[in-house]
Amino acid sequence: MAETTGLWGRLRAGLARTHDRLAERVGTLLDRPARLGPETLEELEEALLGADLGVATTGLLLDRLRERARRSDLEREGRLRDLLAEEIARILEEAPRAAAETAARRITLVVGVNGAGKTTSIAKLARRDLVAGRRVLLAAADTFRAAASEQLALWGERLGVGVVRQAAGSDPAAVVFDALQAARARGIDHLIVDTAGRLHTKEHLMAELAKIRRVVEREGEGYRLSTLLVLDGTTGQNALAQARAFLTAAEVDGVLVTKLDGTAKGGMVIAIARELGLPVLYLGVGEGADDLVDFQPREFAAALFA
Repeated sequence: MAETTGLWGRLRAGLARTHDRLAERVGTLLDRPARLGPETLEELEEALLGADLGVATTGLLLDRLRERARRSDLEREGRLRDLLAEEIARILEEAPRAAAETAARRITLVVGVNGAGKTTSIAKLARRDLVAGRRVLLAAADTFRAAASEQLALWGERLGVGVVRQAAGSDPAAVVFDALQAARARGIDHLIVDTAGRLHTKEHLMAELAKIRRVVEREGEGYRLSTLLVLDGTTGQNALAQARAFLTAAEVDGVLVTKLDGTAKGGMVIAIARELGLPVLYLGVGEGADDLVDFQPREFAAALFA
């Protein structure tokens, strides 16, 4: 119970700015008895767009609210708030969900543009593994930027986790090859690979990731491979555009949204789940190694309007 309360508290704190932005714009509207007339719908639309739900997702949500309003009593105080949270949760639950993790040993390729918070997110994922008693190893395959390798090495030292890396400019696939050999030798449960974030050279990125995948397929027997896309929550709808671009360059199995504690644009999580059809797996709600929470649709919707 204490852990659940802690996770709920961190989620609410992480979404505080988005919650406050919504409350500022429509707080009194949601608390008082209301009917979904034109003025109410206009206020709601402006607030939801301001929270970066996006035009398409906002339109769907308002359509569903209209339908619910025909069958619901909105005179009770707070009923509109409840309906809004319920419909957001329903939209999120309709989005694809990640398959249950059954593999004992995993390799995760972490992709995302530079500055999205990839390296810090990798540290948070590693921290979760350590807490769960799993053996974890990091691979610094973003060899294009020397700083990326150094930053990952610093996190490895802080966490007491091994980091496989080579000189700047090395072949990323060679780093992954070495990391796989080390993972086998050390009995590693989870190998987490940092990759380059050069989205503006999409063809190069596609070729690089394809080569890494070939290495994993050849050398990674017994490990399940997945690709995690890291998106910066502070960029709002721009993160949606980034995700679409990455989907043309790489296979993506799930999304981790960072920096939600520093933005009022948390509604972009809903747009990502619905418009891209990608499972949202994790939310970064702070800078600490423990500030990563599993994405839960109903808890997320409740935190927006609680």
